[in-house]
Amino acid sequence: MPKFPKERRFSLHGQWSSRLAFIFAVSGSAVGLGNVWKFPYIAGVNGGGAFVLVYLVCVFVIGLPIMMSEILMGRRGRRNPVETMALLGQEEGGTSRWGIVGVVGVATGFFILSYYSVIAGWAVAYIFEGASGAFRGADAQQVEQLFSRISGNWFITGFWHTAFMALTIFVVAKGVKGGLERAVRILMPALIGLLLLLLIYSMIAGDFARGFAFLFEPKFSELTGAGVLEALGHAFFTLSVGMGAVMAYGAYLPAESSIGRTSIAVVVADTLIAIVAGLVIFPIVFANGLDPAAGPGLIFQSLPLAFGQLPGGSFVAVTFFLLLSFAAWTSAISLMEPAVAWLIERQKLLRSVAAIVIGGLIWLLGFLTVFSNSVLSELTFFQGTFFDNIDFVTSNIALPVGGLAIVVFAGWFMSASSTSEELDPDAGLGYQLWRFSARFIAPVAVVCIFLNAVGVF
Repeated sequence: MPKFPKERRFSLHGQWSSRLAFIFAVSGSAVGLGNVWKFPYIAGVNGGGAFVLVYLVCVFVIGLPIMMSEILMGRRGRRNPVETMALLGQEEGGTSRWGIVGVVGVATGFFILSYYSVIAGWAVAYIFEGASGAFRGADAQQVEQLFSRISGNWFITGFWHTAFMALTIFVVAKGVKGGLERAVRILMPALIGLLLLLLIYSMIAGDFARGFAFLFEPKFSELTGAGVLEALGHAFFTLSVGMGAVMAYGAYLPAESSIGRTSIAVVVADTLIAIVAGLVIFPIVFANGLDPAAGPGLIFQSLPLAFGQLPGGSFVAVTFFLLLSFAAWTSAISLMEPAVAWLIERQKLLRSVAAIVIGGLIWLLGFLTVFSNSVLSELTFFQGTFFDNIDFVTSNIALPVGGLAIVVFAGWFMSASSTSEELDPDAGLGYQLWRFSARFIAPVAVVCIFLNAVGVF
């Protein structure tokens, strides 16, 4: 068990009641909108089973060590990511300037949530559209008009963005046990239950054999170098590392919990949910003659078209978008928590006040994304609209840079005695594998992810 200084045995924000609660929380952070459409889509168009095999290698060799690094640093510091990095930097490297890494992570989560909440708001809106029967019998033009009516109208989008942020603020304001843990203990089992319900429906009403083959049949001839880089990138991005959320959650992890076993459980859960989501979506896609390579449009345009033709389609639509909303909600909670923890520790505010302040600022910033899809859609610069630019900077620059700094610090600047104390020295080979990957493999991989993301490769 790690030997913490007396003042760092517990976080001042509390701690998870059990290892299972932590697994639910970090899995909820990792499982988001991307799991439901992005992983199945990129797997299918990059060689199916061949891509899945490469992805699994990447997620365990690269994603897992980075997640373990972030958790061990969070638990050792027992503070928000900014103060944790400054404290550990002082202890391990003689300088508190490492705190800038925490600043980058907290800021990245802050900015990501500002536009993530807008997209999540669309999912919430579609729950009610599905319940009203808006998809029933609709043709492609009607579905496209529906999406344009929601995404292109600043008032409608702003309303659902506001509603989603209010739900997120409510949970975070309640604290670790009363808010974060209670929410994930309800939402994660509900998400899994909805996913399994949709899987059964997909097996009955969809072209399950073709969907299964699309996702798992190994087509090595279709797996290119670009596909390998995409597998590498998704293995990094899917685990929510590099933005302070996992480090903040790690600060609340009980001292007796094994970081290695817990991290493996999270990686397995995240991967299984993504795979099952593919087995839900693609049988329905193929059964209705839709394009499996539709990307983001698959969720808000192609699938509603399919739901409108299916028996019990309104119920299936409501269930699917409820699932999508739950996945987005658990991720949003984790994105907001690091900034709230920082404000509480920095300004000694009540958690409820800090949650309202941080949530309110994120909400206001989110309206730039709301307007960039409507009244400011003609205002473009650099990568396109404001939404395009903030997405590019956070996803392609800030996240890889943050992830690289975290794994380099854990592998090269933290002493072996500190990291082995956190990762259970009795694990032996497991610890050696983590240390080798954290020092050599993961940093090189993250540099490749960064270069690919900014267009060098």
